Amino acid sequence: MAPSERHHKRTRLIVTAGVIAALYAAATLLANQLLGVLSWGPVQLRVSEALTILPIFTPAAIPGLGIGCALANLLNMGLTGAGPLALFDVVFGTLATVLGALWTRRLRHRSLLALAGPVLANALIVAAYLPVMLKGMGVEGYYVIPFTHISFAQSWPLMYLFGFIGVGAGEALVVYGLGYPLVLLLRRRNRLRGVDD
Repeated sequence: MAPSERHHKRTRLIVTAGVIAALYAAATLLANQLLGVLSWGPVQLRVSEALTILPIFTPAAIPGLGIGCALANLLNMGLTGAGPLALFDVVFGTLATVLGALWTRRLRHRSLLALAGPVLANALIVAAYLPVMLKGMGVEGYYVIPFTHISFAQSWPLMYLFGFIGVGAGEALVVYGLGYPLVLLLRRRNRLRGVDD
């Protein structure tokens, strides 16, 4: 590969990563504003998580999603006034996103299994720090089973289990419900254009 061709390819990857980061951050912030606690509590429905399918198509999505997640969480920290506790989300939420993206990229030829990466990474990691973060913010009431008075707020293992199920279910709903049809659409478009994934 000629140096100019290598430079062009690297530039294209950087630009692609930047566009993905911007899209992910904007979609996350929009979801946070419109859905409130449904986008950042023990059950998370972030439409931006549909973009976690992009590592199937480009390695640029791995840094793009990581940067987008960190940026969205930093901006959200300022918008919500969550203070230093939100750094848990910046660090560990970004870690979950990057690990999920790496899994997705590695298993890109097996779409359904590849999409399990973001679901598992977020369910395992976000559920672990979310109780600490919410308790510190004084909003631990989210660990109450809906329509009952049963609360898990006094037991970290139960809050973790509640969060694991809630975060995992919300993530799976978005990744498989919105992301998987997007995978099929993009693969179909690539086949029509003669482009290999």
